[in-house]
Amino acid sequence: MSVPRQEFDVVIVGAGAAGLMCAMTAGRRGRRVLLLDHADKVGAKILISGGGRCNFTNLGAGPGNFISANPHFCRSALERYTQADFIALVNRHGISFHEKTLGQLFCDGSARNIVAMLMAECSAAGVDVRTGCQVSDISRSDVFHVATNAGSFSATSLVLATGGLSIPKMGATGFAYDVAKRFGLGVTETVPGLVPLTADAGAIGFPDQLAGLSLPAVTGCGKRRFAESILFTHRGLSGPAILQISSYWRQGQTIELDLLPGLDAAAALLQRKRDRAKTETKGALAELLPARLAQAVALAHLPPGQMSNVPDRVLSDLGARLRKWTIRPTGSEGYAKAEVTVGGIDTRDVSSKTMEARNVPGLFAIGEAVDVTGWLGGYNFQWAWSSGWCAGQAV
Repeated sequence: MSVPRQEFDVVIVGAGAAGLMCAMTAGRRGRRVLLLDHADKVGAKILISGGGRCNFTNLGAGPGNFISANPHFCRSALERYTQADFIALVNRHGISFHEKTLGQLFCDGSARNIVAMLMAECSAAGVDVRTGCQVSDISRSDVFHVATNAGSFSATSLVLATGGLSIPKMGATGFAYDVAKRFGLGVTETVPGLVPLTADAGAIGFPDQLAGLSLPAVTGCGKRRFAESILFTHRGLSGPAILQISSYWRQGQTIELDLLPGLDAAAALLQRKRDRAKTETKGALAELLPARLAQAVALAHLPPGQMSNVPDRVLSDLGARLRKWTIRPTGSEGYAKAEVTVGGIDTRDVSSKTMEARNVPGLFAIGEAVDVTGWLGGYNFQWAWSSGWCAGQAV
């Protein structure tokens, strides 16, 4: 016995941040909306974000905080639905939050509050939410036809909101890319973003006993710089500044670390030699760097003994190196540890105002599925809210 096809105005595939925002926005407009997800619950990435407190936006979010082959593409959506708009929604639901650093806003309580808010909005808008729903086929005639393990559905509009390839253990796949290609949309090269980088002790220039050590630094790759903390790991480097620069780094490139940001390291070392000539080299370095790192640097790059034994030239060279420590990572920890996917559905094939495919009426792509990737710090959520809202206004 055949299962009758259920008809909707909009089918949204993917009940993450972007899909939920799109669904509630379209539902408010009186659209009959079906929101599907293959997972057993909605908003899985929301729930784990920000250590379970969800860094849901950033006060400073703007086009300059995003990576794309077309850096201007995100401007329209970010201006039409801003961080202030989402903050107003959070306030209406009585969710308390705080600014952590650099404009990053976190829930005071749990990320579950954000998911509950979005689900409440979807419920009020009459959205039909179905989880554990595996899509087996999508086709198009006069409308879109979506075949699933829970029946077949049709709609005049189809929204791809399944994200990218990051964190496959949570079910991430290239589904949105495959569907986009099937309908003639381009997909740019994709790489892991906001991801720890791998490098052995030789590449880093220090022994490998530094795992767990964190310090403020400035990371650089090309013209891009980020000033936050870095973390030495058993596999290489992590921490906010490394995650940030990883989205710009490509295999074979070098990164630069300023381990003493804001300080003339060479002058500081020479001053210590003049003022405390009998100080051990590792002791002098420990006044500038964490003790374990100071010991490692002294062992690897200074002669043993007192500062008085070290030629000025050697101290000057080390100071310059500490301000521009060059490392060639061997790779990254891949999509398994990446917070986002850099690249995605080509923005040349999508309207920046509505998120609709230019040559496929009724097909929309939002959130991480599109070639727009935010920095660490709530920017990717803001892109999800903004792009989801824009599509929800247009479907």
